[in-house]
Amino acid sequence: MTEIAQAFATAWRLIASGDAALLEIVALSLRVTGAAVALAALIGLPLGALLGVTRFPGRRVITVALNTGMALPPVVVGLALYLLFSRSGPLGGWELLFTPTAMVVAQAALVTPIIASLSRQTIEDLAREYDEQLRAFGATRARAAATLLVEARYSLPTALLAGLGRAIAEVGAVMIVGGNIAHVTRTMTTTIVLHSSRGDTALALALGILLVALAAAVNAATEGVRAAARRVGA
Repeated sequence: MTEIAQAFATAWRLIASGDAALLEIVALSLRVTGAAVALAALIGLPLGALLGVTRFPGRRVITVALNTGMALPPVVVGLALYLLFSRSGPLGGWELLFTPTAMVVAQAALVTPIIASLSRQTIEDLAREYDEQLRAFGATRARAAATLLVEARYSLPTALLAGLGRAIAEVGAVMIVGGNIAHVTRTMTTTIVLHSSRGDTALALALGILLVALAAAVNAATEGVRAAARRVGA
């Protein structure tokens, strides 16, 4: 118990003092996650909106694929990207392996299905509600999708926050493509894995505390957005 108490005490000291190594890891994690969620939103929101307002052969297959992607194991995504980015892979010439860029791509691949699936359901519900108005204005499918994205502005942040929560806690894919290199690709989750395996629990605990705090903040923000959406809907 004494060792655990000492580890917790050291962890809190690292947080309270703003330890440089700790802040460096947190900053990289937030940059990678923020870029990944932004990239996923650029792809997932339009895709989800178009799926929500259109009907075409193969739509159900795409929908099932996106829903499956929401539960895709991160290590599978990491392995697939590793094979793509490795020197013998088709994208090996880009030299992305073991860089923050590869980590952004890995997290975006995991988050995009979440954002696309949740936004599709939201837009599909709105499309049924506003179908007559959209038809009356003669809106094209693309215009209808854009209009409904604006109408859903109080609901869609929930999808973005869900993707953020998935990305910030991810470890398998980013470790495979990032390599967990100090000062280059070492994030909060990968550092926790590394230092825990070494028995160096103080830094791992400090990062774990911050990671839980971030997860709580994301969940609180999600509930806040939902409450705001309910008030606006009322």
